[in-house]
Amino acid sequence: MEMRIRDRRSNSSLPALIELVLSRPIVSATLVAQHVGVTPRGALNLVRELGIREMTGRGRYRGWGVL
Repeated sequence: MEMRIRDRRSNSSLPALIELVLSRPIVSATLVAQHVGVTPRGALNLVRELGIREMTGRGRYRGWGVL
């Protein structure tokens, strides 16, 4: 995960997402959006960039986590 933030801007929200994902067993787009301070769509984009695993197997109300 650290390699993904190496060439990012200094005000990127990705480091905050990494801290959140490592501190909780599973996160949702709403939780990411509230914690990081982005829109829910922006949270989905951050999760896609980070490449963490989707845990719920759903189309809606998805949750992501690190194994």
